[in-house]
Amino acid sequence: MTSYRPADTPPPPDGTERNMKKIAVASVIGTTVEWYDLFVFATASALVFNKVFFPGFVPLVGTLLAFGTFASAYLARIVGAALFGHFGDRLGRKAMLLVSLIIMGIATFSIGLLPNYASIGIWAPILLLTLRVIQGLALGGEWGGAVLMAVEHAPAGKRGLYGSWVQIGVPAGTLIANLAFLVCNATLSNDALLSWGWRIPFLASALLVGVGLYIRLNTSETPSFRKIKEADAQVKLPIAEVFTRYWKQVLLGGIATMSTGTSFNLIVAFGLTYGTQTLGFSRNAMLSIALIACALCIVLLPAFGKLSDVVGRKPVIIGGIVAEALLAFPLFWLLDTREFPFALLGYLLMMTAFAANYGPIATFLAELFGTEVRYSGLSVSYMLSGLLGSAATPIVTTALLSATGRGSSVAWYMMGSAAVSVLALVLLAETLRRDISSAARTNAATASLS
Repeated sequence: MTSYRPADTPPPPDGTERNMKKIAVASVIGTTVEWYDLFVFATASALVFNKVFFPGFVPLVGTLLAFGTFASAYLARIVGAALFGHFGDRLGRKAMLLVSLIIMGIATFSIGLLPNYASIGIWAPILLLTLRVIQGLALGGEWGGAVLMAVEHAPAGKRGLYGSWVQIGVPAGTLIANLAFLVCNATLSNDALLSWGWRIPFLASALLVGVGLYIRLNTSETPSFRKIKEADAQVKLPIAEVFTRYWKQVLLGGIATMSTGTSFNLIVAFGLTYGTQTLGFSRNAMLSIALIACALCIVLLPAFGKLSDVVGRKPVIIGGIVAEALLAFPLFWLLDTREFPFALLGYLLMMTAFAANYGPIATFLAELFGTEVRYSGLSVSYMLSGLLGSAATPIVTTALLSATGRGSSVAWYMMGSAAVSVLALVLLAETLRRDISSAARTNAATASLS
């Protein structure tokens, strides 16, 4: 295989690489903050929320209710994607990133201040659900803007690499969220953790938000959007344009990305519950396994993103999806040994497959849409995948475990998700050579389909 320089990007001038490193750092820190806020909720849902906000239910039902609240944000994410996407395509990427980060930070901090069910009754889970929905609205607008800040700034032949840096926010945010709970769990008694200790990771998010705001205030608007603005080529209703000209890309892109949410949430949400409540692992053991797997993922994501700049997006993504399907049963066989080393091996194998799938997917989705609607199209497509994959996974897998009593039954769900994602991906065209910098509307809507 040989690499090449796409025709849409000239050789970088002096200082561009230094500027790109700054943008890459901003992308990683900003998305890490957003995903930390999201996944600290997922970790709390698996470990404590069933007792704090849904007491009086048997553990399995309480966990389902907690995961249902966790899933509610995914509906809100689609609304947030359309809302922030509209203004991101009309006014610019940078402003929407700042607004979404502030909203997410306020919602997460407020969760840490909520009274529990014993204090205010039914209002506790209602307020929790409300703040969770606000989190979803913010994330729906944040991820797409962060991707475009990286991809639309990227130098020749490196869009896959820089797009994958944005994806680091997912395992990094999860790692920090799990680490926060690991420290709390290791230093506090169970009563203290359930009483007030669980609040610390939510309140600590204020520090991360401050860092994220500082970094993002010091980045510039993307060249692609500046071309659109200078040419006065913004469309009045980007979301309407997306669903008129790009609806197939939105639908197929969302389905193609579904397996990333399934596999990752299988590890970070359901896996924690299954390991602690069914297999008898300690909370510390399962959190440690998740931490190590996320650390590996952080290393692998840029490697697979860079590989996609050489061989293409689709071969790398399809390879990751197929690996996820092949590893579905082995993951549970290894977990069911109830031995830490084997459980860790299962997590590391599945996380490697996930990294191959997830690393290039942000750039691939961005390249499916024209510049004038890219924020809206990219965001809605990705958030649709979250609804199909991430939102459903903890609920479906917990229900499957309840019905069968066997964790391996969940493997069939993982394999089905992978099969559907591969089929959708096959129907989309390779995007590696696509020109994404043109200010004029093109026939990209039709060119994006095989």
